Amino acid sequence: MSRAVVCRELGAPEMLRLENIESRSLQEGEVRVRIRAAGINFPDILMCAGEYQLKPELPFTPGVEAAGDVVEVSPDVTGAAVGDKVIVRMRFGAYAEEAAVVAGQLTPLPSTFDYAEGATYLAAYGTAHHALVDRGQLKAGEVLLVHGAGGGVGLAAVEMGKLLGATVIAAASSEEKLGVARSRGADHLVLYSREPFREAVKRITDGRGVDVVFDPVGGEVFEQSVRSIAWGARLLVVGFTGGIGLARTNLILMKGASVLGVRAGEATRKDPALAAARMRALLAWAEAGRLRPHASHRVPIEDYARAMRLLIERKAIGRVALMMD
Repeated sequence: MSRAVVCRELGAPEMLRLENIESRSLQEGEVRVRIRAAGINFPDILMCAGEYQLKPELPFTPGVEAAGDVVEVSPDVTGAAVGDKVIVRMRFGAYAEEAAVVAGQLTPLPSTFDYAEGATYLAAYGTAHHALVDRGQLKAGEVLLVHGAGGGVGLAAVEMGKLLGATVIAAASSEEKLGVARSRGADHLVLYSREPFREAVKRITDGRGVDVVFDPVGGEVFEQSVRSIAWGARLLVVGFTGGIGLARTNLILMKGASVLGVRAGEATRKDPALAAARMRALLAWAEAGRLRPHASHRVPIEDYARAMRLLIERKAIGRVALMMD
């Protein structure tokens, strides 16, 4: 028996339950992982509310990423062994003390990471990589505007943007969040409540505008971003936590700009070669110490609802990890 957070009816995090689950036997190609930490992501919250594009059959356990130790391996599996420290990639099921998964879902835990960092790495940094490298084609010397820079994917975009050689403007809702963004390499900081970011971009770029916008917020932020771009800019639609934004198509036309949707997971399912290249880059950068997740909260599994609320209420800086021990 092991414990897992279970969604039996759709709704708020408080409707979930921590239950004892009987372990099942491994099937061919599977390994059993003792999960030490799981990352909390907005898709988990949306999935439990029935508002995400993926709608698992009830009941299910939320969570798309975890880290832990391999404790059992099917006889036919090669490339994985008991004792391996791994990151586990899932579509759901990570908020649990153990998981039986196919070996292909495992990635070695970087030697520079602890379990909480491993459990909060691939979803956020994979999204940032797909957005900035695959979709936005960010180049050294360009100017990148990152919205929601204190959140998980926003902070990852700040860090990766600097790694790729861009000048990074980080916009966030608190001084504390901006302080962390600065520590991760942001060149310019914009506090939403102090100065309209459109005016800040104009001031910082001497009226030129930015080359790439990384936007996980949407709503009015997206609409004003369209007014903050340089010629040939790329606007990356990463999410819409602030609502659905409306595109000013005349401005997009006049600036020769592109609006690009970012779905990192779906992109790799459609193009496995893209996934392999992304994984090689992310693991190499992690081992070299060039990328490292910032987890502002590490919360015990018993407090899963509070952990999810940290994201809903925008109290997290970077990532939140659910700890199983």
